[in-house]
Amino acid sequence: MSAIPPPPAPRLALRIVQAGAVAVVLVVTTWNAFELDRFFVPKELALHLTAALAALMAIRAISRLSMTRVDLLLAAYLLLGVLSAAFATNRWIALRALAISASGVLLFWTARALRESGLGRPLLNALALAVVVAAITSLLQTYGVETDFFSESRVPGGTLGNRNFIAHVAAFGFPLLMLAALRAREGRAFLFASIGAAIVTASLVLTRSRAAWLAFSAVLLVFFIAMIVSPPVRRDGKTWRRLAVIVIAAGAGVAAALIVPNALKWRSRNPYLESVQRVADYQQGSGRGRLIQYGHSLLMAVRHPLFGVGPGNWPVDYPAYAARRDPSLSDSEPGMTFNPWPSSDWIAFIAERGFIAAALLALVFLGLAAGALRQLRGAPDVDQALLAVALLGTMAGAIVAGAFDAVLLIAVPAFLVWTALGALWVPAIRSDVEPQHARWIPIVILLSAVGTVRSASQLIGMNVYATRGDRTSLVRAAHIDPGNFRLQLRLARGGRRNERCDHARAARGLYPHAQAAIEVARGCGE
Repeated sequence: MSAIPPPPAPRLALRIVQAGAVAVVLVVTTWNAFELDRFFVPKELALHLTAALAALMAIRAISRLSMTRVDLLLAAYLLLGVLSAAFATNRWIALRALAISASGVLLFWTARALRESGLGRPLLNALALAVVVAAITSLLQTYGVETDFFSESRVPGGTLGNRNFIAHVAAFGFPLLMLAALRAREGRAFLFASIGAAIVTASLVLTRSRAAWLAFSAVLLVFFIAMIVSPPVRRDGKTWRRLAVIVIAAGAGVAAALIVPNALKWRSRNPYLESVQRVADYQQGSGRGRLIQYGHSLLMAVRHPLFGVGPGNWPVDYPAYAARRDPSLSDSEPGMTFNPWPSSDWIAFIAERGFIAAALLALVFLGLAAGALRQLRGAPDVDQALLAVALLGTMAGAIVAGAFDAVLLIAVPAFLVWTALGALWVPAIRSDVEPQHARWIPIVILLSAVGTVRSASQLIGMNVYATRGDRTSLVRAAHIDPGNFRLQLRLARGGRRNERCDHARAARGLYPHAQAAIEVARGCGE
């Protein structure tokens, strides 16, 4: 008997997620005045729009999911995020960060529903394709392609705008390429996946991202151990023969990256060797800066143990805890941080959302890992076992990279990682227990919809700031996007006193420790 095709709604949800996975990688604006946000905001819009639309299409399938401890922990984590955002200094940033978490978790549940509808394979293949597309944009920049859609500050970042972000995607996305190749039903699909693995490993090497290299090492170690532990995989000769071809392809990608001349202008004579030698150096440079930042960030958490300082509010409050000459502070903008996030997902979760929320998220990953191990041992065939292997590898990449850099805080990794975890994880549902179904899904969809509106308003504000100079247009944009700090500062520096003071107070409220905001607010009752 032929398999019963899934209903039209889940299939439409699949198409939305497939298109969104590629879109979130590629979409970018050319407003160079916003060097980070011109990459971040369009991708956040793609994340929220995809999550909300796909969940609406698959809501009946999602509502039939049996809720597990992992799902309850995720719901509790989001609830604490909402409470944390309510007490944040900068609620606009808090809403932005909270929406990224909500959309990521919503994609996790949507991916679970699609897998149970029999659509897991095409979903995972689309995620693997998105990883390859990201790597290709990085390689294009590496070998001399110049376009306004790339950034010149963190080359070769491609359409992600930062070489570290490309490297993170390559590290946690590599298991998806391995899975696509090992499960390929046709020789052509296996060939394409193997070539994709070579492309991704080449881009990873060229980024010189030490955090991603560590994550990639963890991915390979976990992936190979899991393959050996799984009885069906261990005994399957075809899988190991294919693995040998993939390893050769990946090695060829590494060799090509090191040998073929490129347009990158590293200052060091042996840049890749130097990066390898400094991969665990925490005595100087960025490694020492991370340790200083972690210490001050944990002090923030100790002062705000229950809810933290608010989602996304690390850059708002960190200057108050930092010492002079702290390497995380900006030299050009006193009272502001160099990056809008700490150099670790886990430090961010603790400092911004509190110890309880961070513990809940850690328990989520422990629950997924335990489920993957159970999946690994009890898989009836190679195909099911490989899902567990890829799940463990993807988690290893995301967790290790997130220990040293921002990963799940950002739209592209949040999209790819949470969707992959939902599609790979097969929870153990007891047949003798009455299943509990989620009643909060509409609320999470609403959060994603709010995130969509927030991102759209940010794009409007950025567009006006970058293309218009008249005060009327700028004021209108500030009403549309009140959380745009640079827009508020610009309006606070011109016009009549009462007009200036309104925007000066708004800017000071967004970043109270920023020297620019303090200066424009002088004489305005601040």
